[in-house]
Amino acid sequence: MEELKYPIGKFDATKEYDYDSALAALDYLKDFPKTLRGITANMTEKQLDTAYRPEGWTARQVVHHIADSHANMYIRVKLALTEENPTIKGYNEAEWAKLMDSKLPIEDSLLIIEGLHNRLFHLLKNESPEVFEKTFYHNGYQRTYILKNVLNLYKWHSQHHLEHIKIAIKNA
Repeated sequence: MEELKYPIGKFDATKEYDYDSALAALDYLKDFPKTLRGITANMTEKQLDTAYRPEGWTARQVVHHIADSHANMYIRVKLALTEENPTIKGYNEAEWAKLMDSKLPIEDSLLIIEGLHNRLFHLLKNESPEVFEKTFYHNGYQRTYILKNVLNLYKWHSQHHLEHIKIAIKNA
């Protein structure tokens, strides 16, 4: 079950990422929407409504979750850029995945992801290494996050959920 839950392994939150890895993660995130659209382009309704593991989300819910999660990340990055170590609030992703909009076609979420990732790339692509050292405090996890690590976390998050979608396709 653990392999299905974390098909690429868990993110190493103890690792300290550098500026170059943050730029590489930003480049990956710039291209991620194309990769996601490519994987989901020919999915049937049955595949979209198939879970990647028992009691897991459907591929449809995963796509909507990516949009929700990455929207939260984008706002957190902007807060970190404009405030001194702002405190951010978490959200109950499991409950969000049960809301009515999680049953909609995925196109709106794909468009959200495309827009967010394009804006994120243009927001950070020419920034100095010092900018990637900016932080925010997550009150739910009771820890401070550094932007260079956040970008690597969301690179992992993207890859993690791509694998979930691939598993759901095979399970359908």
